[in-house]
Amino acid sequence: MKIDYSTKTTAQLLSNLNMIKVLIVALLIILSFLIGISIYGMLTKDDNATFIATLTVGLCCSATLPMQFMSKKAIKAELIKREETL
Repeated sequence: MKIDYSTKTTAQLLSNLNMIKVLIVALLIILSFLIGISIYGMLTKDDNATFIATLTVGLCCSATLPMQFMSKKAIKAELIKREETL
């Protein structure tokens, strides 16, 4: 599903870009923490089932990061295109 950014205003694009940047940082922090705790738990605790499940959730949720980076890149490209036409 490709989003057409040419129909949005520059203010909306800048707002979306800032929101995506915050989301990427938050996802990276939360996923790093989740995966780190999972690995630490698997190495030090005897009951690994909980930590394996937590690691699986963290790795599966990290699949959303490439989508966020692609959206960020598309918005930046649209903003650059608009600056060139001015």
